[in-house]
Amino acid sequence: MLSLHVNRSGDDIWPSTRQSPSRELPVDASEVASRRALKSPPEKGERGEKKGRVDLIRSEAAKTLAMSLASIVSGLPSDEIWGPPTTTDALVDGVPYAPYSKGDKLGRMADWTAEGKDREGRGGRQQYNRAYRDQQVYGAGTSSLFAVQVAEDESSFSVVDNTRTSTKTRGFGRGGVAFRSRGRGARDQRGGRGGTFQRVGGRGGQQGYYDQRGGRGGRGRRFGWKDYDKPQRNRDSSVTIKSDWQMLEEIDFNRLAKLNLETSAGEDIESYGFLYYYDRQYDKAPVKNTERKLNVVDRVAYNVTTSSDPIIQELAEKDEATIFATDNILSMLMCANRSVYSWDIVITRLGNKIYLDKRDGSSLDMVSVNENAADAPLEASEGNKDAINFPGALALEATFINHNFLNQTVMESETSKFDMPHDNPFYNPSEETEPLASKAYKYRRFDLSLEKDEDPLHLIVRTEIDAVMKNNVSGDDQFLTVKALNEFDHKAQGSGGALDWRTKLTSQPGAVMATEMKNNGCKLARWTTQSILAKADVMKLGFVSRVSPKSNDRHVILSVMGYHPRQFADQMGLNLANGWGIVRTIVDMCRGMEEGKYVLVKDPNKTLLRLYKVPVGTFEDVEEEGELDGGELEEGE
Repeated sequence: MLSLHVNRSGDDIWPSTRQSPSRELPVDASEVASRRALKSPPEKGERGEKKGRVDLIRSEAAKTLAMSLASIVSGLPSDEIWGPPTTTDALVDGVPYAPYSKGDKLGRMADWTAEGKDREGRGGRQQYNRAYRDQQVYGAGTSSLFAVQVAEDESSFSVVDNTRTSTKTRGFGRGGVAFRSRGRGARDQRGGRGGTFQRVGGRGGQQGYYDQRGGRGGRGRRFGWKDYDKPQRNRDSSVTIKSDWQMLEEIDFNRLAKLNLETSAGEDIESYGFLYYYDRQYDKAPVKNTERKLNVVDRVAYNVTTSSDPIIQELAEKDEATIFATDNILSMLMCANRSVYSWDIVITRLGNKIYLDKRDGSSLDMVSVNENAADAPLEASEGNKDAINFPGALALEATFINHNFLNQTVMESETSKFDMPHDNPFYNPSEETEPLASKAYKYRRFDLSLEKDEDPLHLIVRTEIDAVMKNNVSGDDQFLTVKALNEFDHKAQGSGGALDWRTKLTSQPGAVMATEMKNNGCKLARWTTQSILAKADVMKLGFVSRVSPKSNDRHVILSVMGYHPRQFADQMGLNLANGWGIVRTIVDMCRGMEEGKYVLVKDPNKTLLRLYKVPVGTFEDVEEEGELDGGELEEGE
């Protein structure tokens, strides 16, 4: 019997020789034949008709698609801009909406400058991150776009009047500072060799000498990482820059730090004056529960500027050097890159001679206090309410302390004093009534020549020696410079984190001196430079403090320390070769210019030096006015 296999997928039947018990279906032969007839392939006519119908359907579909695209294009707007309608309404159900996406660029990861974040407290940086970490999430800062803009920023409000008032202050006169002993606080002019000079006395009123400009700030707060965003303090220039001044050069401190010029130790030309011997009792620690008071000692000392010095005038006529200066002026120029406060030096070129002078009323005559502190003493216009702690008041106080400290620490004896070959060139015994202070003037010459120079370039500087003492071993005389550091209030603003001298000076003298090097780096560098220029053997530094922090007219001497100037310079990192390089650079600038008068000014707020060309008669009117004022005061004596 024939076995047929039914293909379920194609409903076809074909003979099969294999046995498939599960799929074998016995059927009749006639039924199989009829099925094959139904499944037979179509004829050729039927195939063409079917193909025509398919082509017709395809053409109709193409026409329909083309009509739909044409209708869509024709329905587009004819304007240049098309798309969804735009609207200026940024509200969604009355709520402002600021859309953003992850593809937008972030301006900053975190806003460290936002106001209103009080980071004061014990938590420090961790507390800040905890409190404001949610504001660093992406999109969390979009609310600031809708912040209400107030009419006036409340952070700029202050109950203190910050407007500056310019007041005319009395200058010091051509010869420098003059402190009178009878409380007048005025300059005194006396006749002397070669003309009139100004002198330094012992006592005097502490008002009217220094421009007490002011600063800003609170009391007792120290500078730290929390003050990184503290606004820069705006100080006034030491001299008013006028419109007819022509700026010639602008020198950045970074350039000054790279200069270097090796010079010799110098040679002595002439010496004038006399010296008293230093009292070694002040080197010993005071007896317990006792204090050495700083007394007012009326003595006359002179601080004459370069061009008014009769000895320098004689040396210039003899053509002994090309550059002339005093140690006070030259030390400021050599330590210029350590200075913070503004200062100025008048440079005069006459022929091939260059004179470095100080202007009348210059800050070079004063002793600064905590100039290099991170949070220097604030000024009156910046909110400081302690009048005795203004920078000007502190400078005047320090100047008086230094003058009286020198006169008190020497043993005055006409029989045991060290006389120089020549007498004091500024003192006229027929007119002066008060005794002279211990002071010697040494005129020394330094060689600033370079190998490429055709002619030698020499500088003569007038240096000062304050006292003399015997060497403990050899018994030889040693020259001294005597200076004094002063403490006003270690808890007050502007103290620079100073230690309490009364408790730490005996147990931690190194820490006290390290703090003073940090807060008074420029002042100590100048004193060290002056000692080296004068070839002094020892530099004595006294530590003087107020009897009461609230009073600036009574002081006590806590201690006196002695240092070798060269070794002290190494401890401070003071490079004299860099200072000579600065001097040579400024001199070369002036030598390349025409004859006339120039002013070198330190910018009050930037680490810059600016060289101006000024009219020849600049500052002369001020000098004549000062001389007239001094004469009037002298007549009314």
